[in-house]
Amino acid sequence: MTQRSANPLSEHASPLARPFIGQHGVRALWRFLAYAAMAVGVILIADRLLRMILGPGGAPTPGVATPSGAIRMEIVFWLGAFVPALIMGRLERRSLADYGLPLQRAFRRDFWAGMLWGLLLVSAIIGGIALFHGYSISGLAISGGAIVGYAALWLIATFMVGVFEEFAFRGYTLFTLGTGIGFWPAAILLSVTFGAMHLLNANENFLGAGAVVMLGLFLSLTLRRTGSLWFGVGAHCAFDWGENYLYSVRDSGTISSGHLVNSSMHGAPWLTGGGDVGPEDSLICLVCLVLITMLFAWRYPPRATETSKPLRA
Repeated sequence: MTQRSANPLSEHASPLARPFIGQHGVRALWRFLAYAAMAVGVILIADRLLRMILGPGGAPTPGVATPSGAIRMEIVFWLGAFVPALIMGRLERRSLADYGLPLQRAFRRDFWAGMLWGLLLVSAIIGGIALFHGYSISGLAISGGAIVGYAALWLIATFMVGVFEEFAFRGYTLFTLGTGIGFWPAAILLSVTFGAMHLLNANENFLGAGAVVMLGLFLSLTLRRTGSLWFGVGAHCAFDWGENYLYSVRDSGTISSGHLVNSSMHGAPWLTGGGDVGPEDSLICLVCLVLITMLFAWRYPPRATETSKPLRA
């Protein structure tokens, strides 16, 4: 019996169409580029509309992030990430669950486990820096009800950041590129891209960008081993919350209003990451990321479906 192609379109496609249509439909690269183009367009439109409705916004002080400003910005980014994914999902007959974000698993065990791991990671980094006398606290920066209020606001903001960044770099994009070149080549490519984007931040260096790449690989591993993005969302949320609020250090060059303590970083740049960026530029951060990735790989062994059911276009 003659074996037929999984997609009859590829059999009858003209030579001009074959670079775009493969055995399993539209090729992964073109689906990825269509998603990226729509995401940029939606973000630009949503940002313009939000400015028309609510005004220009922005932080009152340059270099200082506010929870309300962060939440506002993430609303725009959420629209940019999810509207194109829903459109592409309709065309591909897939759901957000296929792209790693099953809604029925939100705030379940993997999410809270990720929160714990993310908090342990940021605590290990700050603790390591403090061990070498690079971090100190001089007292509380806020008091009374503001402690609870800002803790909650920053938790909401960093949760939104975690959902956006995980879905943007390890959701639709990783699933789609993975169907074309494989999971780990796609994960490496997107993690390197994520790290390179951080070089656009003021005073960011290659050590910090390398740590971001390592963080991307760690979070990709959590997706591979747990089967969804929710562990990574929790870890990302807790890590950013620890930087912005709990330990009150700079996050990619910005300091947060309503942070919990008056803290200071002092010492060699390799230890503290420099006073203008934050602990992600510290060598301690990179070492901790390598160690936590190894620990996670041991604690969460490969699932049977991880190798037996490859992604398909």
